[in-house]
Amino acid sequence: MTPPQFERLGGTFASRVTDLDITRPLDTGTIGALDAAMAEHAVLIFERTGLDEEGLHRFARSFGELDIGFKRVSRAPTRFKYDETLDMSNVGVDGAVVPPDHRKIVGNIANQLWHTDSSFQKPAAKYSFLLSEVTTSWGGETEFADMRAAHDRLSVRTRERLAGLIAEHDALHSRLSLGDTHYDEAQRQTFPPVDWPLVRHHPDTGAAYLYIGAHAHRIHGMTVPEARMLLMDLLEEATRAEYVYRHAWNVGDLIIWDNRTTLHRGRAFDLSERRELKRVSTLDEASAA
Repeated sequence: MTPPQFERLGGTFASRVTDLDITRPLDTGTIGALDAAMAEHAVLIFERTGLDEEGLHRFARSFGELDIGFKRVSRAPTRFKYDETLDMSNVGVDGAVVPPDHRKIVGNIANQLWHTDSSFQKPAAKYSFLLSEVTTSWGGETEFADMRAAHDRLSVRTRERLAGLIAEHDALHSRLSLGDTHYDEAQRQTFPPVDWPLVRHHPDTGAAYLYIGAHAHRIHGMTVPEARMLLMDLLEEATRAEYVYRHAWNVGDLIIWDNRTTLHRGRAFDLSERRELKRVSTLDEASAA
């Protein structure tokens, strides 16, 4: 099989993959090459793939066990074959666009916050795979920021300040802040808060990176106001526009990103206009401890 080619799109990360048909099963050498490329590029873009849900799962499973994630909290019904497929759309189980007061709209809006998938659990998500099926007439792009480069830009004083700090990540923090309070106690306890270092290191490359985002809401040893101001300052610096890769979707596009070393967010669109994407994620088994 011809080795895939990588074309850099972002300044320090994010590359388009060419010369590879991912609708067919891939050999272990090709999967290994893609896995190695993720350690370098962190975000891989496959354009107009022609993948369906079956193909998406086959491809993603090549990289590890799949995560059910937030679906365990929301208990939302699905219109898909696999429980691990997350519906990143504004479409209900009946196939119609949902009204503005539907809870799926909260999900669409919450996805516009900078975040990393499933940092509220252990193991967290490793890679996410997002497949576009219906695009909007305007907006709806997805943006990515490289947390390795963000860490490298920090001053020595700030790096010294962050050393050893532990942040608490909560699954419902961003949802509650947006007014989505309709969770019973059992749902709230499905994902009790978990702790992560503010600075982590990639297990393969050793690169230091910031582990922040919308799920991080407090830091041990700090008052809540002090912690949240620090988290906001870090997020603001890490996601400056000149360091962000923005992807405008075409039908069939697939993006893989490394949740450990990147943040991402969706951009606004007309929520009354149909937009459909499917997402699956692999578990970062190395982070389970």
